[in-house]
Order: sequence, then structure tokens, then C-alpha cells
Amino acid sequence: MSAPQRATAAAEAATPIWISRRTLRVLVAAGVTALVFLLWRAPTLVALSIGGGALALVLSFPVRAFSRRMPRGAAIALSMALATALVAIVITVVVPIIFGQLRALVAAVPRIAQQLGDRLPSTLDWLTERGLSPGSPEQVLQELQQRLLVAVQEFMGRLLGGLGKFVSRVGGVAVALLGTVLVAVYLLSHGRRIQAALLRVTPHHYRRDVRALWEAFGQTLSRYLGGLVLTITTEGLLAAIALTFLGVPYAFLLGAWVSVTAVIPYAGAWLGYAPALLLTLSISPTRALVALPLFLLINLLVGNVLAPRIQGQAVRVQPNLVLLATVIGGELFGLPGVVLAVPTMAVLRVLFDFLRARLRLEESRADREPAAEPRDDGRLGAVAVPAGAARGG
Repeated sequence: MSAPQRATAAAEAATPIWISRRTLRVLVAAGVTALVFLLWRAPTLVALSIGGGALALVLSFPVRAFSRRMPRGAAIALSMALATALVAIVITVVVPIIFGQLRALVAAVPRIAQQLGDRLPSTLDWLTERGLSPGSPEQVLQELQQRLLVAVQEFMGRLLGGLGKFVSRVGGVAVALLGTVLVAVYLLSHGRRIQAALLRVTPHHYRRDVRALWEAFGQTLSRYLGGLVLTITTEGLLAAIALTFLGVPYAFLLGAWVSVTAVIPYAGAWLGYAPALLLTLSISPTRALVALPLFLLINLLVGNVLAPRIQGQAVRVQPNLVLLATVIGGELFGLPGVVLAVPTMAVLRVLFDFLRARLRLEESRADREPAAEPRDDGRLGAVAVPAGAARGG
């Protein structure tokens, strides 16, 4: 006897426990309340769920491609192995380069500030002559250098403090990463079972709609996340190549910073380009004049050509709504709200399209139904009318 047959036989042999609908509603409400309380008191579960879901959506592309030539289990294992190898390469090769360039850049900050002080007086004189400068060129330069040094010191302090916490919590971080990977593997392996379980608890006449909503959510989020990873990586690499071409040091570090900040919609990429532009200006104003249009071209190429081709119709939201959602997300939840604003808008757009095609008002339904035709009861001159009408109601 196979496993499904044994499960069916066990279900038939089980003694039913009858409960009322009210009891069932109470049990479901208690379960939902307990789950919400658990997520509130243990936010790590939320992070693991979101991280695992995001990883599963990103890996769904290679899994789907490999599944055409091998069993799905082998495709998941191969995709996870490739992702692990990529992470290992990043940790062993890319991270040491970035930290080496970061240490060198921090050591060179005083020299860069001095070079900027040598380059900026003419510009500040021009602004002072027109009353656009808040003070004399010497005061502005001194304040700029002080702020730059303080900002670098604070950044390094936070970075070292973060590294210290990271090292002290290596065990917790390892458990979190393992949990994220396990959640992703579970979702990739049992996604169809989860969908089937959801459909089983859905009323029969809504199952086709729920399946369509499930597929729309998965396609939208997988396209968005996969496209986001590819576009921000491409933008960082192009920025690093441009800086290398211009002879600017620390190009790899600055390109990685561009990739990190490009996650933030609109302003993120320019926050990433600002340090590179200042460093280029400290070397040569001519190179800075060349770097600015290069950065603009890279941003336009990635944002208006590459991203739409990769992500397709994943995010079909007006730019002003995306900007508004980014501002609201930042006000409510800080940086995580800014980062999650676009995928949240994409999900809401899918839900809006789904409901717009299906929601109907009861009043419009009543208006569309034709009125009941009078029925002849067979007697001359007598017409049967509904009982309510006969009673005057």
C-alpha cells in the first residue's frame, strides 16, 4: 500500500470529533492571535520568513530552468550549491578587497580633504561674490573639512562597532542564515503543497481565482527581486569600471557602495555616486566633469533600459506613487521601510488588479437582474402576483 493510500485509510478509520462552527471560529481566532503575539515577541521569525521567501523567489529562476533537464529536487540542490559557491567567493575574494580599500580610504581622508580645499576656493569665491555662500571661503572650507573628518570618524566607529557585534554574534548570525536557507529550501520544495493546502481551505468556486492570485504574486515578486539583484550589481560594476577608466583609486569599494545604495529608489544611486564624485574632484576637476555625465549615463542606462527589460511588468506603479510610498515607508519604518516600499507597492498593485476585476456591488447585481414576469394563472382577467406584493409589501 502506498503512502497516499495509507493516509486515506487512516483518515477513514479515524473517529470524527464534532465541533460547532462557533467553536471552530474561536479556535481559529485563538490560533491567529497566538501567531501574531509570537511574531511580535520574536521578530526574528519575521526576518527569517521574509529573508527565506526572498531567497526562494530569487532562486526560483535557476530552479525553474534546471527543472527542465533534471528532477526538481536536484534542481533545488544545484541552485543552492551555486548560490553557496557565489557567497563563498564574495566572502573570500570580494570582501577582503573592499575592506582593504576602505582602510586605505580612511587613512587618506585628511589628504583628500586637503586636496578638496585646494580645488574649491575658486568656486567658493565665485559663490561669495554673488552672496550665495554662507561665509568666507576659508570658513566654509574649514567647516567642510571638520564635518568630513567627523563624518568619517563616526562612520568608522559605527562600522567597527557593527563588526564587533557581528563577531560577538557569529553564532546567532549563523543560525539566522541557516534558518533563512532552510525556509527558502522548504518553500522551493513544498511550494506546490502549500498552494494545494491553501486551495483546499478555499471555497470551490473561488479556487481558480486564488490560484491566479498566487501565481501573480509569485511572478511579480520573483521578477522584481531577481531583477533588483541583477540591476544593482550591474550598476555597481559599471560605476567601478568608469572610475577605473578615470584613474580614480578605491574604484571597487566605491562601486560596491553604489550597488548598496541603489536599493533605495531614486535618491539611492546618487547617494552612492556622491563620494566617488568628491574623490574624483579632489584628484582633478576635469575628471570630475567627465565623471558626472558618465554617472548620469550609467544611471539612465540601468534605470530606463536594463531594469525594464529584466523586470518586465513586475512593478507597474506610477513613479509619483513609488516616491510617495518611499517617503511614507521611511517615515514609518526607517531604512527598512524605504527598501520595502517598492515591493510592497508591487504586491498592492497585483491585489488591486485582482480585486478590480472581481469586486461587484450587490446594488448593481440587483439592477442587472430582470424583474419577474407576471404569470397567468389560467383565469380570465386574473394575473398572479408575488405573495409579498399581494400583502402590500
